[in-house]
Amino acid sequence: MGNPIVDKIRQAGVVGAGGAGLPTHVKADAKVDTVLVNGASCEPLLNSDPHIMEQEIDTMIRGLKAVMECTEAKKGIICLKGKHAKAMKAVREAVARDASGTLEAFELKDFYPAGDEQVLVYEALGRIVPERGLPLHVGAVVSNSETFFNVAHAMDGKPVTHRYLTVAGKIRQPMVVKAPIGTPVTDILAFAGGPTISEFRVVDGGPMMGKVLPDVNKAVVTKTTSGLLVLPPDHNVVVRKVMDPTRVRQITNSICCQCSRCTDLCPRNLIGHKLHPHKLMRVFANQELNSEQAKEALLCSECGICEKFACPMGVSPREVNAQIKRVLMQNGVKWVATGTPEASDFRDERRIPTSRLIQRLDIVEFDTHPSYVGEFTPGTVRIPLRQHIGAPAECVVSVGQHVQCGDLIGEIPDKAMGARVHASISGVVESVDNGIITIKA
Repeated sequence: MGNPIVDKIRQAGVVGAGGAGLPTHVKADAKVDTVLVNGASCEPLLNSDPHIMEQEIDTMIRGLKAVMECTEAKKGIICLKGKHAKAMKAVREAVARDASGTLEAFELKDFYPAGDEQVLVYEALGRIVPERGLPLHVGAVVSNSETFFNVAHAMDGKPVTHRYLTVAGKIRQPMVVKAPIGTPVTDILAFAGGPTISEFRVVDGGPMMGKVLPDVNKAVVTKTTSGLLVLPPDHNVVVRKVMDPTRVRQITNSICCQCSRCTDLCPRNLIGHKLHPHKLMRVFANQELNSEQAKEALLCSECGICEKFACPMGVSPREVNAQIKRVLMQNGVKWVATGTPEASDFRDERRIPTSRLIQRLDIVEFDTHPSYVGEFTPGTVRIPLRQHIGAPAECVVSVGQHVQCGDLIGEIPDKAMGARVHASISGVVESVDNGIITIKA
């Protein structure tokens, strides 16, 4: 018989809200000694995590305790940056109120990527996650603050139907807003007053790891949409994300000077992982993808520091690593760890302050820390059946069917890893096409 808490999380369709989208019932079905709340708000400009911690701390802690119970963890640590003073105050007060003695507040320094789960584990616990490993391997489970918020609702039988997200950049009213899953991005931008420029691109996520939407008119809010950043098409954040892979290869072959700055500042290298981006640039240029050196690309988290902060030549080690990694994974190549990683003695000095990163990215004008404006409800939602790691959900509704907000519309395929999908508004199923269920209020 399954764990009833894990079952409720599965039934509610909870996935990692931090960006990866791993079904949370998979992560919660483990035994660890510590559960970490990742409230780092790691990416510049994104502010929904501090909002949840400030305004919904009791709900979030209820979700944290549910995960602690099912994993048998003896300690729950709520991690966030001290610069979010109001959220930090709310967390400390909540921890002080808690009579169990199992909760702690951990104040993170303001650097990037403090929210990388392997970096977070080292910061909070002093433990190094093995190469290609998971926090589970060192006795920890890490989830985003909104994930725990959703777990609390799952305990009440409420599925995931909405998402908190930040709207920032060249937009008339920057904001944190709560919106139904499947809300068209164009509707969100209109609700925020619309872009202040006629030509623009939209980044889904943060400026470092977010993706530029290929067609804003087709894009929707998903369970992993943490932010929408409106930027000029020629902004350096956008240009680097849409550069043609062939052009990346040409630049790499001709420009990389092997200075090793990308390796010196690599967060995974700094916790002792055998990742040397500057050497991978040489591997890529010489097309030595079958070499042992090439396998190091499998260790890359694609955080973007090498690309957007470290490289003095304007090259993209991140994209190079990603291209090598794709080839290796397609060929079934595995990383075999040797030895025990040890953190660099220079790690503290080489952490990248968020303030410097914001300057380097040329997004200082957008760092306005917008406040929560409330909930937006569109007239139509387009809900993808794939919003998570694993198999897409299977549609269980038909065109013309009336549904209520919270009704199951997508089920996990039999014997597959996946996540359930639920109606985010009440209305009529207008279409089921190409893995998207359209519901009109």
